[in-house]
Amino acid sequence: MTPALFAIACLLAVTVGYSGLCAASPFGPCRKCRGWGFEMKTDRKGRLKRGHDCRRCKATGKRIRVGRHLYNLWAATYRAGTRP
Repeated sequence: MTPALFAIACLLAVTVGYSGLCAASPFGPCRKCRGWGFEMKTDRKGRLKRGHDCRRCKATGKRIRVGRHLYNLWAATYRAGTRP
């Protein structure tokens, strides 16, 4: 197999895999709070305690994946263009 054909096959496999992941699980953990929904802080003794709610995910701990967001935009544009 030539290197170009191998690269195309790998790229296709990654694309199909990510599309399947976005279809099966459209939400992933928030990158800022790591899916906890709040920030972890330490007190003066070094013990962990709960901090403020995460502003990025609004304390849900979930974010929409990029591929699912692009699909939602495409679907909304398609629906808006095909309505009578």
